[in-house]
Amino acid sequence: MKVLVINCGSSSLKYQVLDMSNESLLAKGLVERIGIEGSVLKHEKTNVEEKFIQETPMNDHKDAIENVMEALKDPVYGVVKSMDEIGAVGHRVVHAGEKYAHSVMIDADVIAALEECIPLAPLHNPPNLLGIAACQALMPNTPQVGVFDTAFHQTMPPESYTYAIPYEYYEKYGIRRYGFHGTSHKYVAERAAFMLAANLEDLKLITCHLGNGASVSAIKRGKCIDTSMGFTPLAGLVMGTRSGNVDPGIISFIADKEGITGDEVLEILNKRSGMLGLTGISSDFRDIAEAIEDGNERAALALNVFAHRVRFFIGAYIAEMNGVDAIIFTAGVGENDVNVRDIICSELGNLGIKLDLIKNKVRGKETIISRDDSKVSILLIPTNEELMIARDTYALVK
Repeated sequence: MKVLVINCGSSSLKYQVLDMSNESLLAKGLVERIGIEGSVLKHEKTNVEEKFIQETPMNDHKDAIENVMEALKDPVYGVVKSMDEIGAVGHRVVHAGEKYAHSVMIDADVIAALEECIPLAPLHNPPNLLGIAACQALMPNTPQVGVFDTAFHQTMPPESYTYAIPYEYYEKYGIRRYGFHGTSHKYVAERAAFMLAANLEDLKLITCHLGNGASVSAIKRGKCIDTSMGFTPLAGLVMGTRSGNVDPGIISFIADKEGITGDEVLEILNKRSGMLGLTGISSDFRDIAEAIEDGNERAALALNVFAHRVRFFIGAYIAEMNGVDAIIFTAGVGENDVNVRDIICSELGNLGIKLDLIKNKVRGKETIISRDDSKVSILLIPTNEELMIARDTYALVK
C-alpha cells in the first residue's frame, strides 16, 4: 500500500509518499506561500536528482493539494498513475487535547473534536483541518487518518500533567500539560529498542528532541510518563526563539515596565527569546557556534544555558523513573551538533552516562555514541515523523 503523509501549516504544506510494503520513500515535497503571491511547489522523486519546481497561484490548501496530486502523477517526476493507487492519507495534527491517546480514522466526530481543540492550538489546528477537508474533497473514497503530536503523551499520570492552579480551570478549560513532538519521541523510542536488541516494554528511555523547537521525554516501559513541554510548546527547554520555562511573574513585570500587553509579552517569549534573545545574533546553532569561535561571550552563555536545561530534565527524569537505560538525541541539533551533545553529557559521568568523544564525531547517522564502559547507552537516532505517521496510518487502514 502507498500512503500519502500530509503536514499542513498556515501557508505551507509538506508531504511524502511511502510504499509501506518495504517502508521506502517514493517522493516528497513542499508547497510554500499558500494564499500569498509567489506560491511554489518543490517536488522530489527518490533517485531522481533534479527537483520539479512549479510556481503557480494557490489560493488555499485545496489548490495546493491539487497541485501536489498533479506532481505525484507527472510522467517523469510522479510515482503513481492515478491517485487511486494511494491507499490512505495520514495527517499530522498538532493538538487533540485529551480526546485521543492514539491515531484514529478521521470521521465527523474526529473533525468536531479537533475543532473543539482550536483554542488550545490556534496556529496549528486550523491549517491541519484545512488539509483534511481538502483531501476529503479531492479523495472522497480514500481513508484519512489523524496522527496527533499530543497523543503519545496521553499516558502521563495525573501528577505529571496537572498544574497547581485552581482545579476548576482544568475542568472548565482543559488547562494541563499536554506535551508535543510526540510522533518523534515515539519513533526514536521504538528505534532505540531495536538498536539495543531489547523489548521497548523493558526499557527506561529519555528522548531528547533538540531542534529549533525542543523537548525531552521520559519513556518508561514504552509509555511516556513525563515531557518538558506543557499546555503550549512554549514550556520546557530553551529553544531557538522560545524562552522555555520562566517565572510566570515575569510576564506582568515586563508588561508593566515596557507598557505593553500580556499578549505582547507572550509574543516576545515565543519569537524573540531563547537562543535568539540570549545571543542577540541568531536562533541557529550553527551561527552561534561561529560566534563562540570568534569569542562572543553571550553566545557561549546561551549554549551553556541550553545545555544546563537539557541536563536538568535528564536528571529529573532519571529520578522520576528510578534509573535510565538509554538517552537518545534526535532532531536537527540533536542529530547534527557534535559539540552540543558533548557539552550536555560532559557533566553526567557520575550518573553512569559517558559519551565516547570519537564515536560522537558523527552527524545524522543512526549509531551508539556512548563509551563501552558507560552504564547508560547514548544513542543518536535521526527522527522520521513522516514514517511514524505512515506506519500508524497503514496499521489502522490495514
